[in-house]
Amino acid sequence: MPKVLIVDDDPSIQRVLKKVILASDLEPVVASGGKEAIDLLNGGSFDLMILDVMMSDMDGFEVARTVRGSGSTIPIMFLSGRTEEFDTLYGLSIGGDDYVTKPFNPIVLGAKVKAMIRRNRLERADRRRMLSAGPFRYDQDTMKLYKDGKEIPLSSKENVLMKFFLQNIGRVFSKQQIYMQVWGDAVVDENTVMVYISHLRNKLEENPKKPRYLKTVWGLGYKFTAEPDKRRGDQK
Repeated sequence: MPKVLIVDDDPSIQRVLKKVILASDLEPVVASGGKEAIDLLNGGSFDLMILDVMMSDMDGFEVARTVRGSGSTIPIMFLSGRTEEFDTLYGLSIGGDDYVTKPFNPIVLGAKVKAMIRRNRLERADRRRMLSAGPFRYDQDTMKLYKDGKEIPLSSKENVLMKFFLQNIGRVFSKQQIYMQVWGDAVVDENTVMVYISHLRNKLEENPKKPRYLKTVWGLGYKFTAEPDKRRGDQK
């Protein structure tokens, strides 16, 4: 069951929000202040946070800035008695996903919460289907590769090879390992691997003779990196 973190220091608002969340078939967890909310977020997983702005220990805007500063992408719904347009715009600018003013309609609020959780889960699923590294994005559904937003046409085997590298960023693989993973054959044809590495470099690199992404690791094999590695003896 999706979990919703309710952050409000008013017991009466807490009770109303708990009823709204339970009626929406969601699990409510209550924090009575900003610091308690941050502790709960650090120690557990939540699908959405309903965040009051005016609290005694730490205002909601500060909580949101702290949460976003930690790298968390949890959806944040501000719930506030402050109705000035500036407050709404500021709340959204620091990482809020919605700003609801008090008094609120419990039915509408419940619908908003469910919609936000559903949308966030779909977005997370989309991100999992897209492999990204540096300027490259690979759509696993359409099997298309993009560099800086421009599609790079790939053959069938180039496609499988590129997906393999993007799933293993920074890892070094020997020709034997690559052949077994991509061609699925224990009888290794090292020349085939070298040919396809060359094909990929011609499509990915600005200068295939000095590859920035698909590198040779001397004596070991190949690795794919999103950023250029300036260490000596690692690329060619």
